[in-house]
Amino acid sequence: MSGTEELLVEADRLATELDHADPPTLLDVRWRLTGPPGRDDYAAGHLPGAVFVDLDTALCGPPGPAGRHPLPDPAALQAALRAAGVRAGHPVVVYDGGDGMAAARAWWTLRWAGHRPVRLLHGGFPAWRAAGLPTSTAEPTPAPGDVDVRPGALPVLDAGDAARLAAADEGVLLDLRAAPRYRGETEPIDPVAGHVPGAVNLPAGEYVAEGRFPAADALRARFAAAGVVGGAAVGAYCGSGVTAAQAVLALHLAGRPDAALYVGSWSNWVADPSRPVATGEG
Repeated sequence: MSGTEELLVEADRLATELDHADPPTLLDVRWRLTGPPGRDDYAAGHLPGAVFVDLDTALCGPPGPAGRHPLPDPAALQAALRAAGVRAGHPVVVYDGGDGMAAARAWWTLRWAGHRPVRLLHGGFPAWRAAGLPTSTAEPTPAPGDVDVRPGALPVLDAGDAARLAAADEGVLLDLRAAPRYRGETEPIDPVAGHVPGAVNLPAGEYVAEGRFPAADALRARFAAAGVVGGAAVGAYCGSGVTAAQAVLALHLAGRPDAALYVGSWSNWVADPSRPVATGEG
């Protein structure tokens, strides 16, 4: 497989794989930051055989000072993944409502937990529907899985790491939020507006459109324009570590599997009033 094929799968290819005797495990992780819960979408129709996994309660820890979507407790994550039928070493495909954010955070979480064979359905549920492929409202009861969660397979940043990376001469901390939030002009969710001093703004819409990623060369060029060059360290954050997980996936596609995620992101940074906050462009 190419690097892209190890990370993404197109709808037609996935349909073929699902016809095999031992198909990939499908996880439906549709989610909205605000609005109806993803389970409602799942109940209305999903990929045949897919199991719904809730981003907020199964793939993340409870919100608090560590952020709105902190790392999950490993034992709780293992129990949730086993209940969804995830087996050790067996391929998993995750999908969401199309923007790729929740699916990327699910992809990142499984990879962080040591489960490497996981891919994202490129374009999510809308791509499956657009291909004219069947859906189902039946909720399967998967055989319990036996996956073992071994945290630490992907690099993470805490607040101190993020501050040091943002201040480093050789390295870049990417802020993936919309430019007005980065500049501190507005903050619709968290109690303080602004950004980590020294972070570079790269709004997610500049490298992914409707949940679909451009070719690796285009991704490398866009990240290079933001300062991701050579072997310099790179990390990513957003509001609560969901959009930034999508950036980490994009960096993997661009050939940077060492990219680190600041999981707590801005929601963790501003939980400590002693941490500095920058506004404006720099």
